[in-house]
Amino acid sequence: MNYETGAIGGGGHMALEGPAPARRRWIPVVVVLALVALAGWYLLGGKKHDSATGASSGTQVPNITVVVPGQQAVSRIVSATGTLAARREMPVGVAGEGGMITRVLVEPGQWVRAGQVLATVDRSVQTQTASALNAQVAVAQSDQQIAQAELDRAQQLVDRGFISKADLQRREATRNAAAARVRAAQASYREAQARNGRLDIRAPAEGLILTRAAEPGQIVSSGSGVLFRMAMGGQMELRAQLAESDLVGLTVGSPATVTPVGGDRSFKGEVWQVSPVIDPQTRQGIARIALSYSPELRPGGFASATIRGGAGRAPMLPDSAIQSDDKGSFVYIVGPDNKVARRNIKIGQVSDDGVTIASGLNGNERVVRSAGGFLAVGQLVHPILGGPEAK
Repeated sequence: MNYETGAIGGGGHMALEGPAPARRRWIPVVVVLALVALAGWYLLGGKKHDSATGASSGTQVPNITVVVPGQQAVSRIVSATGTLAARREMPVGVAGEGGMITRVLVEPGQWVRAGQVLATVDRSVQTQTASALNAQVAVAQSDQQIAQAELDRAQQLVDRGFISKADLQRREATRNAAAARVRAAQASYREAQARNGRLDIRAPAEGLILTRAAEPGQIVSSGSGVLFRMAMGGQMELRAQLAESDLVGLTVGSPATVTPVGGDRSFKGEVWQVSPVIDPQTRQGIARIALSYSPELRPGGFASATIRGGAGRAPMLPDSAIQSDDKGSFVYIVGPDNKVARRNIKIGQVSDDGVTIASGLNGNERVVRSAGGFLAVGQLVHPILGGPEAK
């Protein structure tokens, strides 16, 4: 009984003690594998975490294209509106004593030459007066002829002693008086002819008839006012209203392009007069743009003009570089420390070539060409010079 018990107990003890050395051999292997896994996680997972952490912290510096605009020659362009008018408007009225108009020979829009008759005034009374004066000229000439004949005979008789020298002198005086009366009569007759000629209303110069205020049967006189208005030589002009600041630097001879309202045709002209006076109420002045004659240019019409002023030098940027907000227009520049800064500007002329900067830049700055909306003041960037300036 004891044997069995001892056998069983001994057998059980042997079964428990037998696997112990095998377990002790596997413990180092497990520890090594754990250390290898920890090292792999540190080398791979840890670096990825650090990289992700660095990316999320914004340590990467963006590349930004910048331009240095410099100073370029630009023409100042001024836009204006105004009224078309005759460059030299000539009012035509009655120069003589007047009377009843018998004929009107021209219409508005008609081209006339200098001295051409525009209208005639009845001259029936004046003609009779001129005829009477002409008759007086004939009487005076007859008296002169008689006085001259008597003087010639007296000169022949004075040598023979039949007529005294005093009598000869009286005959010479009579002849001279008769000659004077002839000249006076002729002057009166020419005056009457001149007065009759002034009854015809004539064009003072070559030009275009603009308006007509005379009709047959109308009684006119020197106080009747203007009967016709003419544009001398057909020359027109645009009286452009300009702000005081736009008149600065505008000179005579500046080229301009004029487009009448409602038309699609433009006309070339040039500034021939700049107003020396500014209206104190509107703070505007007038630039008068000379234009050649064209039927499409109608005085009194409205037109717009583009005037090229004096050329200057200013920075020019592409449109993509210009930003704006409630404070006005601005650009981003990159300073010497490669940090973004804001620069307020004033925009000048805008054309297909770019935007002229009137003030705010001197042309030596590195200006962000585009993507300015994604930048912030003080941000560190890597500027890359681009555009024509990089060549």
